[in-house]
Amino acid sequence: MGDIRQSLLPRDVLSAAKELLYHLDIYICNMVQSGRQPPQVDTKTLDLIEEFILHTPKDRNAPVRRMSALQELQLLEIMCSCFQEQSRDTVRQLMFSALFNLQGNQADESRMALLSKLVSMAVAVGRVPILECAATWLQRTHRVYCVRLAQVLVDDYCSMVPGSGPTLQNIHSASPRFCCQFITAVTTLYDLTSEELTPPLELLQMIVSWIQDDHRLVLITFLNSPLSGSQPLSSLDVTPLGGLIRWCVKAPLAYRRDRKPTSSDGSSDGAPDAARLFSALHLSVLQVFMLLPTILNEKGLFGRLALLQMESVAALTSDLSRLLDQADKHTHAATADAHAASQLALDRLAQALQVAMASGALLCSREDLRAICSRLPHNNLLQLVLSGPVMYYNNIHTPPLAYSPHAAHSPIPSHAAIPTLPAHTPHTPLATHPASHAQYPAQPFMSGMPFPFRPGH
Repeated sequence: MGDIRQSLLPRDVLSAAKELLYHLDIYICNMVQSGRQPPQVDTKTLDLIEEFILHTPKDRNAPVRRMSALQELQLLEIMCSCFQEQSRDTVRQLMFSALFNLQGNQADESRMALLSKLVSMAVAVGRVPILECAATWLQRTHRVYCVRLAQVLVDDYCSMVPGSGPTLQNIHSASPRFCCQFITAVTTLYDLTSEELTPPLELLQMIVSWIQDDHRLVLITFLNSPLSGSQPLSSLDVTPLGGLIRWCVKAPLAYRRDRKPTSSDGSSDGAPDAARLFSALHLSVLQVFMLLPTILNEKGLFGRLALLQMESVAALTSDLSRLLDQADKHTHAATADAHAASQLALDRLAQALQVAMASGALLCSREDLRAICSRLPHNNLLQLVLSGPVMYYNNIHTPPLAYSPHAAHSPIPSHAAIPTLPAHTPHTPLATHPASHAQYPAQPFMSGMPFPFRPGH
């Protein structure tokens, strides 16, 4: 494609970008049709993308070509139409990669800016092909950039424009893959270490409603990805389970530290009660864990693959220990409320560890677990988990597994059921949590005006 540069130079910025996208589509279609393995866009084509779409000068003396806000909006509409009209997913994915895979050069900032605007528009107008491509991008890209994209979407739909949250909520049904990756990214972004890094209540309520509606949602990336040992350490986790547990465990202390009630009843401008939402989220996360034994057995991975990493648990217990120390220093005198918040955080940690171990999501010895939790204060439930056998919490209602990653005649043999462990002295059962919360009413996507993809001459 390098020979078309001379024809693009005289054009205005929008016309040149439009023409290049058209030729890029044809180039990738021909490459896929030829069966070239692996299909890879050449360096000359990537240079054209940087010059005429991302507007990175080819040399220092070249004038910088910039788009007006209106031209940029028109380009985003052209790109939406381009991906919508292309029926082959392989072509779409290669085209998205050519446009937005980070190259480690000065064009990356332009890539991120354009990508964020494109994905935000795709959410608004319901362009599922772009959301599917963005889900793959989130799966393969360094987590630093993934959380930047997530931050833009949270700002656009939960902060800047009041009442726009239901539009974002619809990604649950439009693209479950993207929704799963978005949850993983926001749980990585918001680690509850400060008020700025505490999830907005509107976002929290949205995530709770998504997971309550379909517990398998947080497992979609795991269920639909080929399993390999080559997962980059810098990428997002394969599920958001670790981040969700961190939210639930740290919330009683973090929200007590950061949230200042604005009315006599402790509510904040009619916003959903954070404690109630985190309680519902904690129950949903435990129910997700209860789905895992069947799934891991079907994949032949029970006892071999840890979806919850020990490093994540160690980091959580370290953060929790620090939060508990801070709470003690700021309280000066142990109040009943402060003690209750501390015990709730420890109870949730104990419940999560117990169910994660019983479901095969956490693989570790009791000795390792005791070492990790050694700095935490005494908690009756946690003490039982650290010293007693792993048992299932059969009182958690788990919906039937409607999706199996393998067909009925799976080549993977079925595994024996996990033997029943000896009973021990019963301990405090999981607290009863509220029933499902009110959902946002379903909102249809905006139907965007068709925008011709083929450039005019």
